[in-house]
Amino acid sequence: MVLIAILIGCIIGAILGFNSPLIPYSVSGYLAIGIMAALDSVFGGIKSVVQKNFDMKVFVSGFFINSITAVLLTYLGNKLNVDISLAAIIVFVGRIFIDLAIIRRYYIEKWTNWMEKRQKEKQIKKV
Repeated sequence: MVLIAILIGCIIGAILGFNSPLIPYSVSGYLAIGIMAALDSVFGGIKSVVQKNFDMKVFVSGFFINSITAVLLTYLGNKLNVDISLAAIIVFVGRIFIDLAIIRRYYIEKWTNWMEKRQKEKQIKKV
């Protein structure tokens, strides 16, 4: 269900991206941080689905609150002349890699179990 929603969101985003005007350079940094925060929430949601503890309320609230907070912190950092966006990117990318590692391990284990089951079925058919 979540994967279908992600796929639909990606398709809508691609369609809107082709039909939208160019983003001004002055706001591109804020958009980049917002996208990184949103991607962190998406991969966290996928990880939660894999771990069977997904909650839509937590996902939606985290998606918007993390994105808005990251953009506001970037804005504050720009006003204070401190590059807070770099720290946010490091945190978000680190969390994305951790979530991807968990997702990857889950699917590797699932594939390995499927292969072992298939091998056992072949051995039973031979006997």
